[in-house]
Amino acid sequence: MRSFWGLMRAYWFSDRWVEAWTLTLVIALFTALSSKAGVWFAEASGELVNSIAFYHDAANTTPLASLLTNAGILILLVVLKDAGFTGIRTFVSATLHRKWRGWLDSRFNEALLDTNHTHFHAQHGSSGTAAPDNIDQRVQESIKDMTGGAIGLAMGVMAVATSLYFVGQKLLETSVEVKGLEFLGSYGSAVLAFLAVAIYVPLNTWIAVKLGRLLERLNIMMQQSEGSYRGELTTFLRRSFHVAASQGENVQKTMHDRLYVDIDRTWARLNIVNTSYRSFELVYNFIGARIVAYAPGLVPYIHNRFDLKGYITGSEMVNSLISQCSWFIHVMPSIAALRANSQRVTELANAIENVQHPQEFYSLTGCSDFRYDRQNPVFGLTIQKLELTHQGEDATPFLSAANLRFRRGEWTFLKGESGCGKTSLIKAINGLWPYGRGTIVFPEGVESFYAAQEVKLQQVSLKQLVCLPGSEHDHTDTQVASALHRAGLGDFIEHMADETREGMNWDQVLSGGQKQKLVVARIVLQQPGLLFLDEATGALDPEGKIAFHQAIKDHCPDVTVISIMHEAVPPRSLSGAEFYHSIVTIADGVATKKPLAPSLPVELTTILAHPRPVEEKWLRFPRRMRQK
Repeated sequence: MRSFWGLMRAYWFSDRWVEAWTLTLVIALFTALSSKAGVWFAEASGELVNSIAFYHDAANTTPLASLLTNAGILILLVVLKDAGFTGIRTFVSATLHRKWRGWLDSRFNEALLDTNHTHFHAQHGSSGTAAPDNIDQRVQESIKDMTGGAIGLAMGVMAVATSLYFVGQKLLETSVEVKGLEFLGSYGSAVLAFLAVAIYVPLNTWIAVKLGRLLERLNIMMQQSEGSYRGELTTFLRRSFHVAASQGENVQKTMHDRLYVDIDRTWARLNIVNTSYRSFELVYNFIGARIVAYAPGLVPYIHNRFDLKGYITGSEMVNSLISQCSWFIHVMPSIAALRANSQRVTELANAIENVQHPQEFYSLTGCSDFRYDRQNPVFGLTIQKLELTHQGEDATPFLSAANLRFRRGEWTFLKGESGCGKTSLIKAINGLWPYGRGTIVFPEGVESFYAAQEVKLQQVSLKQLVCLPGSEHDHTDTQVASALHRAGLGDFIEHMADETREGMNWDQVLSGGQKQKLVVARIVLQQPGLLFLDEATGALDPEGKIAFHQAIKDHCPDVTVISIMHEAVPPRSLSGAEFYHSIVTIADGVATKKPLAPSLPVELTTILAHPRPVEEKWLRFPRRMRQK
């Protein structure tokens, strides 16, 4: 699906091919019937005009009955054609649109949400190629508009083919000799009709193509502008509290105004081109229906080769042929939108395909030479000759680690100044840092869990949120309830099956601290062997941090923990026991590991971790220490 035609035909050659071809054939059948009904309509129009023209003829003994009969037949044909054949075709084509879009949507979702973390890697650009903007818009709107536009155009092609067959056949049957073109015999009037269509339609189609290319470019620009504006609005609503707390409404408004300027400017240009195209199309339709359609039969009618009925019937058929062959002109704005949408979808497909091998992809814009391996779980996690860099072939490593080993059951505290690379180190271990080199050897058969500082919750049930990354069917209600209780969220147990509470999803219901307690519930439930905590207790108070660690210590006895926190010293249990065994210090771009320093008195450790006013700290010291 990385090219236009590949994208267009993928559904018809997929595992859903029976569904796709069945709906397509039904559409083709009713398109043919609609075209045939167009011939019947032309003939009925001729009969009606003829009954009007000869209403007062002495030979017409039942003029009113004839007039009403022909009018009734014409109305029935209109109902049959428009409400019957065309209506059914519209319903079936809408069903095909729904099925095709659903299939494409599922394919892109599967591709983006694979175990390769494609959705993450696809948002990074490669050498000379920018990352696809507004992926959400491409999956939602571009696929929908593209599939609808393609089906409409395909039906137009079918209508042209069937119309040429049925109308052309009837024109040949009713053709007569034309004065001055006697060498054509009885095909003279048919040749004139075909010639008029062949000159008039292609000439105006060329004009439509020129305008269509401009429409296509403006459509792409409009989609990009709309996507950027919508993306900023979505981001703003997610950080609404932070904007309010910092009183940043004026800055946010300026951003919105700046983004909307692009929409307004592009929209203005698009309106001008659309208006010009609409005017061109109206003039084209009038000339085609009232002049070009009636001109070819006028010569034989003047020379009495046609009666009025034959003239009207032939002219209506030429009009029908012009109308059907002009589908390209009528749908040129749709073609422009189709090409714009398909370009955005194929760009996304290419971005997905490019990142199927992340290291090869990142190697195009920098050094990406990580090796991931497995070893006996007895040896724990090992990191060797690790260097992390930013994008660029000559980028200097900002962090290096010669040899780090984390034993099974060992708790390690990462310490360093802000921006030194602590989070980057954890990302690299988990395969989420793009640039650098080194070897990371995981303990074989051990599940890992990465808990980030900011917890974003999907709109699913509370039970499913606790069971992530697994399914809610992997654990019983009792197990999940126990995990919630141990994490300090026992008040929510009765709402485990709910996706919302009081009209709000769980991301809105739970506070920052409660979300981090939810992470504890996940850890307790899933029992990972390797746990990464990236400032995962930042929203908790001192007692909450101790409870966070204690729950993991009590219920995951053999877990290996690597943790980032901003505290000067790692937290200790209420009894004064250390949670952590070692510390990795990052200084001057080098990560070194050593055992945790000998324990300080509980009182001093508490003061260092949670400073209070000087007088209060002093009074908390034992009398013997104050005397010293």
